[in-house]
Amino acid sequence: MAVVSRCSRAATAAITANATTATTFAYLIRSLSPFSSSSSTFDPQNDLNNRNKPAVLGTLKRESKGRNVQWVFLGCPGVGKGTYASRLSNLLGVPHIATGDLVRDELASSGPLSSQLKEIVTQGKLVSDEIIIDLLSKRLEAGEAKGESGFILDGFPRTVRQAEILEGVTDIDLVINLKLREEALLAKCLGRRICSECGGNYNVACINIKAENGRPGMYMAPLPPPPQCASKLITRPDDTEEVVKQRLRIYQAMTRPVEDFYRSRGKLLEFDLPGGIPESWPKLLCALNLEDREDKQSAAA
Repeated sequence: MAVVSRCSRAATAAITANATTATTFAYLIRSLSPFSSSSSTFDPQNDLNNRNKPAVLGTLKRESKGRNVQWVFLGCPGVGKGTYASRLSNLLGVPHIATGDLVRDELASSGPLSSQLKEIVTQGKLVSDEIIIDLLSKRLEAGEAKGESGFILDGFPRTVRQAEILEGVTDIDLVINLKLREEALLAKCLGRRICSECGGNYNVACINIKAENGRPGMYMAPLPPPPQCASKLITRPDDTEEVVKQRLRIYQAMTRPVEDFYRSRGKLLEFDLPGGIPESWPKLLCALNLEDREDKQSAAA
């Protein structure tokens, strides 16, 4: 399709032709007014006690109809970007676009890129800019046709080059950088399971890190499958200790500069996950000045 081919050409020429890139990619992403912000770190242990909100969220609010948020989630592989992005997507009524899901869908489709992607994924390498933008272009085109507005991106951008492409065509309101201790992150990745029948995501790891040397303890309960899925669980081929560690090394080398990119533009909110979903979700909402009324009602029931 024209949208896809034009976007792919824009990615290839990004470094030497930023103006052309902005022109060809811009109509795929709806430009919204950015929030006034500055970069901050949110520490759930201290900031909640002091009731201090990061400056980045000083003017954060739900936009009116037709002016939905445009957010990006950053963080190491397996940190939980998809989990929290999906929850915020449902809460705010905007699409959650995960490039990891786009890659897996392409792998399952046996399309023209599937064999190339299979080799990349099993080796724990990052998918190239050209492939990611090709897949993202198709997804954005489909969403635009359905009248979608706003988005929460998960897994894009992963390189400064990708961030420059995105920055050239739209206003990203906020970049949420999820952080988790490395020992918990490794255990979490190795505990991931998928139901081979329904595609549901679960985690069999029970993470219980004791407090020591002034660092707080951390508990993350397993996320078990329902009985009908228990016998159908499989492990992702890239969730081996060697591949997970390789992904983390690649992230440190290639994606950390993206954090600096958004930090320098005053759009980065760094959030240290204090534990599992029950502990982290309400504190993340507090950091974002948001409220999940349905979650409160279910907790009170």
